[in-house]
Amino acid sequence: MSTGQQTRTRSQRVASVKSNQGPVATILEHLQSGAVVLRLLMAVLLAASLMVITRGWSPPRDFHLKQIPARDIVAAVEFKQFDERATTEARAQARRFAEAVYDNDPQALLQLKAKLQNEVTQLVGAESLAAADAELWEMYQPPRAEGTPEPTDEDREAAFERFREALAPEEAREAFDKSLDEVLAPIQRRGILDVQPTEANSERILVRQTGKEGFEPVISVREVLIENVRGKLSADLNQELASLDVARHVFARLRPDLPITLQLNEDATREQQDKVAAAVEDIDRTFEKGARLAEAGVPINETKVELLELGYQERLRQLTVTERVSRAAAVIWLYAALFALCGVGVWKSDPSAIRELSRYAGLLLFVLATVGGIVLSFAQSWQAEIVPLMIFAMTMAVAYRHQTAILLSASVTLIVAIGLGLSLFDSLLLIGPSICSIAMLDTIRHRSKLLVVGLTSGLVAIALALAIGAFESQPVWPTCRLALLTGTWCLVAGSLMTVALPLVERMFRVQTDLSLIELGDPAHHLLQELVRRAPGTYNHSITVASIAEAAAESIGARGLLVRVGAYFHDIGKMLKPGYFIENQGVGGNQHDALVPAMSTLVIIAHVKDGADLARQNRLPEVIIDFILQHHGTTLVEYFYRQAQQKNPDGEDSEVDETSFRYPGPKPQTKEAGVLMLADAVESASRALVEPTPSRIESLVEELIKKRLEDGQFDECGLTLQEVRTIGDSLIKSVTAVYHGRVKYPGQETA
Repeated sequence: MSTGQQTRTRSQRVASVKSNQGPVATILEHLQSGAVVLRLLMAVLLAASLMVITRGWSPPRDFHLKQIPARDIVAAVEFKQFDERATTEARAQARRFAEAVYDNDPQALLQLKAKLQNEVTQLVGAESLAAADAELWEMYQPPRAEGTPEPTDEDREAAFERFREALAPEEAREAFDKSLDEVLAPIQRRGILDVQPTEANSERILVRQTGKEGFEPVISVREVLIENVRGKLSADLNQELASLDVARHVFARLRPDLPITLQLNEDATREQQDKVAAAVEDIDRTFEKGARLAEAGVPINETKVELLELGYQERLRQLTVTERVSRAAAVIWLYAALFALCGVGVWKSDPSAIRELSRYAGLLLFVLATVGGIVLSFAQSWQAEIVPLMIFAMTMAVAYRHQTAILLSASVTLIVAIGLGLSLFDSLLLIGPSICSIAMLDTIRHRSKLLVVGLTSGLVAIALALAIGAFESQPVWPTCRLALLTGTWCLVAGSLMTVALPLVERMFRVQTDLSLIELGDPAHHLLQELVRRAPGTYNHSITVASIAEAAAESIGARGLLVRVGAYFHDIGKMLKPGYFIENQGVGGNQHDALVPAMSTLVIIAHVKDGADLARQNRLPEVIIDFILQHHGTTLVEYFYRQAQQKNPDGEDSEVDETSFRYPGPKPQTKEAGVLMLADAVESASRALVEPTPSRIESLVEELIKKRLEDGQFDECGLTLQEVRTIGDSLIKSVTAVYHGRVKYPGQETA
């Protein structure tokens, strides 16, 4: 039979026959297509983005917080770590040995010197001891040694005379004043201290002169302690003064009245201590290459993470440009291999995922978001990196076939393992629960299904984590903690997927069984309008839905999808219900007033009208596809035969068959092919006078044969075996609908 296609010229037929090209020529031919180049560029952009996210030019960290390493982690390069404890101790010691700062005020000493000079002048001016001030002279008497007898008046008089005669000449007093200045000058400059420092350096001090800036050179504490100053003063007086007797009397006068001129400046001392402590350089601890940084079987704590991070950063600093470029190139090649593998796998299992640009772009963006989420979770040490991967795996299972979902999930896991340096067991702990969730997502008919998937995957994760821990001889409690935490995150992923399911359906333009159940509610306003306007068509749609669902399930197709598609496949008839036989009453056939060509246009229009109604009411594209494809490009045979009979030119002039065919397209899926057969069988079976099982079987076989010969199943993937199975199911279902009944007495045959 004719397929309704236009006759091609000989040149077109010759051009359609392609030569047998090699694989290279085939690839080059595809690369000339703008669509292919665009998709390749999008894949390259994804690879570049993944390179940035995973920092593919640098070696990954092989550690993270709370990780239980299977073997010792050693330093890859020599590095240094700031030793805070040693540095703190060194700075504390520096503070203890810092010189205390004292303010020196020599004014009291100057006043004492001036007073001494005046007193000497007064004593020298007296003619005798009796004329002198006795109390004043008593102050100049050296202390009497123990056991020495009390001096007599003559002794006192003789001593006074010696003192007065030694200093009586003017030149002697000038020499005395000069010597006294020389003796007291160092004491004035350094100062006098009464108590040795205890909270700072006990051997040296810094002296700051009152009213002056800067410090004297570091002064020994021994030099300024008052007892030592007195001893030094006595020796200097004996050396500098012309008379030892005068020196003894002068020292006796100065000794008890030497003033304390040094006062501790606490603020300046603290500043000096801070300055000395700040000058102490940081003390580093050196780790040689190969030094053990983390012990096997012991969870890595925050302190170990800091140490490992220092070693990692030092390793990065030592990387040359050549090493970075080489690693980046290797990672790019690995990504390219994964992308090629995924591309071939997805194209083989679900070509529409690549053919449709929006779905392709959504898939790439979802891969990028998943890897980014895993990297972020890993960096934050939440141990929640399984959540993004499980959401990705479940989304892929909902949007594509299971083998596609497993392939993509495994590829994402490999990308993450390369970028983050995960071990084999870490990768296994990620992919295991994800594959479990994919395997369980065959249908989603209940809202609790995703929670059950998350719970089951969590149990798998717990068992897997415990097995890995036992295999690697890890500590029991950290292993149990990791297992429980991973299982909990799996349940969280299932909960999040429950919330995100409507968004996933909209993004990837898929319909789960749950959304199909909601869509197939008889209370849907379009179905209610169909009942009101075209009750016969509604009854036809319900019957078609019942028999089509059983036929679809017999070949493993989505029966629920076919059933819901059947509900809406003829909604276009509600706009002109009277032109369709199932809605016509006793008023006659409205086609009697129309020519066959016009009747055909009216009949065919219900497909386009139905698609327009579906789009206006925002039905999913998959349901719209059922509306457009359920007649394919079949021939409106009844009116075509009428047109042939009414042809005024006779049999020699054929009627243009293409004008009497539906616009199509032909069924593109197995479900659409099932609906086409179920619709045709249900409609034709109503015309049977005696719908016996044998007549129904003959009718079904005839309809199947016509559509096979018409090429209606060429694009939907149905095999001959599946077509036979569908036919058997339709025969059983239609026979059950028109089952025989007991004929009661007096009942006439309809």
